[in-house]
This record gives sequence, C-alpha cells and structure tokens, in this order.
Amino acid sequence: MKVGIIGSDRKEWHISRLLKGFENRGVESHLLPVTKLIARIGGTPRISVRGFGVDEYDTVIVRRVPGGTAEQVFYRMDALRRIEDMGVKVINPARSIEKAVDKYYTSALLEEEGINTPRTIVTESFSEAMKAFKELGEDVVVKPLFGSLGMGITRISNEDVAYRVFRALEMTKSVYYIQEFIPHGGKDIRVFIIGDQVVASMQRVSDDWKTNISSGGKAPPYTPSDEAIEMSQKASKKLGLMYTGVDIIETEDEAYVIELNSTPGWEGLQSVTELDITEALIDHVMTKLR
Repeated sequence: MKVGIIGSDRKEWHISRLLKGFENRGVESHLLPVTKLIARIGGTPRISVRGFGVDEYDTVIVRRVPGGTAEQVFYRMDALRRIEDMGVKVINPARSIEKAVDKYYTSALLEEEGINTPRTIVTESFSEAMKAFKELGEDVVVKPLFGSLGMGITRISNEDVAYRVFRALEMTKSVYYIQEFIPHGGKDIRVFIIGDQVVASMQRVSDDWKTNISSGGKAPPYTPSDEAIEMSQKASKKLGLMYTGVDIIETEDEAYVIELNSTPGWEGLQSVTELDITEALIDHVMTKLR
C-alpha cells in the first residue's frame, strides 16, 4: 500500500502526524507538493512529482491546495481530477473540494438539500449589492467568494460603510457575497466528520463576532445537539466529502450551517478531545482501501 499526501511542508503539524501515523502501520507514504506536479499528454507518467508517477499510489489525501492565479488553481484541480481518472482514490475528491471552496455553490447546495443556512445574495452589481444590504436587514456579513480562516470577512451594519466597502470591492472587480448576520453571542460550533460519522466537535468562543481560532477564538469542548449532528452529516454527504469540518451557528430557535471546509485542520480540535483524530482519519483511509 502506498499513500500520497498533497501539501507543501512535511514539518506542518497535520502532515507530519499523518506521515508518522502511516509509518507506524508499515504503510509507505510521501508528501506530494501540489506545486511540483507535472502532467503529460502522450507520455508517461501522466502525472508525476519529482520523477515519480502518482498512478503508483493507492490513495492521495489532499491536505492543502494553495491559492494562486486562476490558471494555477485550475491546473491543480485538473491534475487532481486526472489522478482520480487514473484510478487513484483522492480524499477529498476534486469535485467535492470545488463545491466546498465556493461559498455560493455551497450555500446553494445546502438550500437544495433543505439544510438551514443564512439568507444570502450574490451579485456583481454595486447597486444590487446596496439593495441586498437593505433586503437582508442592514446587518450583513460580506465574504470573499473563495477563502477560509475568516480572512477578508467584514460585518457591516451602517449604510455609509456599506457604500464605501461596496465601492472598494467594485474597483477590484469582486463578486459581492452578502449574507445576513445571525446573532450568535460570539459562539459557533465546529463539527468534524470522517466518513459519515461525527468524530469530534468544539465550540469556538470569542469576544468578537468572528470566532475563528486563527482570529483569537477559544475552543472549549462541546457536545453538539442531535440537530447539529444531523445537519452536519447531511451537508457533508451532499458535497461528497470524506472528511470535513462543518461550521454551525446555533440560536435559541434554530441552527444554521455556515460553511464546510474540504481540507479542514484539526490541531485546535485535538486539544479538546481524547480521540486521536489523525488515527481516526488513517483508519478511514485504510478501510476504504481494503
């Protein structure tokens, strides 16, 4: 058995633990930097990294696909699809990563599945963005269509501020992704799913409305409600993810799925759970390859 891990740095916390975990089980595993992939048409190997054919691997775990130019991102995702076409199991699949990384498409799929998610308006028009601000209650969260870790996210509850922010986004030819703000008392939930099972969860708590650990949020252990568990499982299945972090906001009346992460980290989550999440993921991968 041979496992590849798509990432960039073998010393990175998640990658080093995965490599060590597979080594402890006698499984050959290697880091495959996605920026080093070479693709060939009319030659072999069809996809290689540093001279080694990726088709020699039984599975490839995607830990990180870095950003870049549109050409770079499209090529990297095309390469992952080609690897799948060669019969290598890719976790998570390229199509599922594309669904999850696109906030609009994720929101649309959640609505299609009947999963509660905040009202959202997406447009390329400044004037329509201003109308959306009013339609969504004049308290909104503006997000980049692509991105994670809370980067580039702004809460706006003032019309003059909305005008200035939307004009700035117009100058950069950005897409306006505008979502109603759901009051949550500085708390949300991260549910971690492997396969179809919730294996760990935590509540993220912050003095600010942003709760990301990267933005300074704290993470006490938390047992999610049955509703949150069911929503997470349905959302993960809808996007075809084999492992994912699902972000949920719970109010007094209902819960909302905010987004799903297709290359989720679990370093913070590991600190509040006894289960070894790395080993649970490796168990799942090994089961899929039997």
